[in-house]
Amino acid sequence: MPTQLTSRRYPADDLLQAMELCFEKGWTDGLPVIPPTEPRVRALLDAAGLEPGREIAFIAHRNVAVTAEKAAINAAMAGCRPEYFPVVVAGVEAIGDPRWAYHGPGTSTAGAAVLMIVNGPVARELDINAGDNLFGPGWRANLTIGRAIRLIMRNVCGSRPGTLDRGTIGHPGKLSYVIAENERESPWIPLHVERGFAADQSAVTVLAAEAPHQFYNQLSATAEGVLTTLADDMRISGNVMGQPQYAVVLAGEHTRTISREGWQKAEIRKFLFEHTQNSHAHLKRTQRMAGAVQPGDETRMRPLVESPDDILVVAAGGRAGAFSAYIPGWGSKRASQSVTKEIRRPR
Repeated sequence: MPTQLTSRRYPADDLLQAMELCFEKGWTDGLPVIPPTEPRVRALLDAAGLEPGREIAFIAHRNVAVTAEKAAINAAMAGCRPEYFPVVVAGVEAIGDPRWAYHGPGTSTAGAAVLMIVNGPVARELDINAGDNLFGPGWRANLTIGRAIRLIMRNVCGSRPGTLDRGTIGHPGKLSYVIAENERESPWIPLHVERGFAADQSAVTVLAAEAPHQFYNQLSATAEGVLTTLADDMRISGNVMGQPQYAVVLAGEHTRTISREGWQKAEIRKFLFEHTQNSHAHLKRTQRMAGAVQPGDETRMRPLVESPDDILVVAAGGRAGAFSAYIPGWGSKRASQSVTKEIRRPR
């Protein structure tokens, strides 16, 4: 006999009344949700091979255990298909990891979102978008998986706007922020392989992140030319006093231009690390660093991140168009680190 679900039941006469009840209870993100009936919740749990009471993550600063049942309820409300749920589970494990440090990204006035980068066979099997309109609408898997994570943060962990979520302006990625790496067309080692997983494993990398910053370069036919434009944009945008990590998302045209000269991800990281540093003099003149300009400040440099390895390079986006993006992480120095978790599916 299956283990009983323990969450409270609420009666509703029809679908519309059930949807309105979710609004009244404050369970939505501002959009209508799918009522989480027991069959829907059980289908999600079965797809991940989890018992309802299984603890997926413990959020220490909230003193909250996220159980499989609570995660499945919110994934159902988000519109996830059952086969998406293992990705949601891995995402919950990641935001519960002490390295991600939930309290900071979950409460900060800086308004970080949960960027999820999916790698491996599951990304292709679930049709998680890695191409055109990468950060935009149109893909159920991307939108509902990311939405499920945010609903779990809201309804289980208490991260609600105006209370424990104190984002000053926030950004749209706080609704859903999921992409896949375009491994089929990428000339480079996939992100999850760089981070210790096998190519045939599925994994999700989670980064507390600002919104995408798009940059444009149609003029250059060289790797250095494209990356010089990118570095110049990164150097003066975002929190240039130093953040834990950056994600750099290179779309089709830029990926082809850079790889044509044999540049690998390691060379890209090194170039960007070296060319995104600001002088202390510049930072003081622009009121980002306290104090008056001192002798030596013109040549004393401050990097955006501590090392080249703190720049995550991802091949994704449309094949056409000379546009790519970079995404600053949240916080300063080691406040929150990206975490990669395996996506486990029952055989």
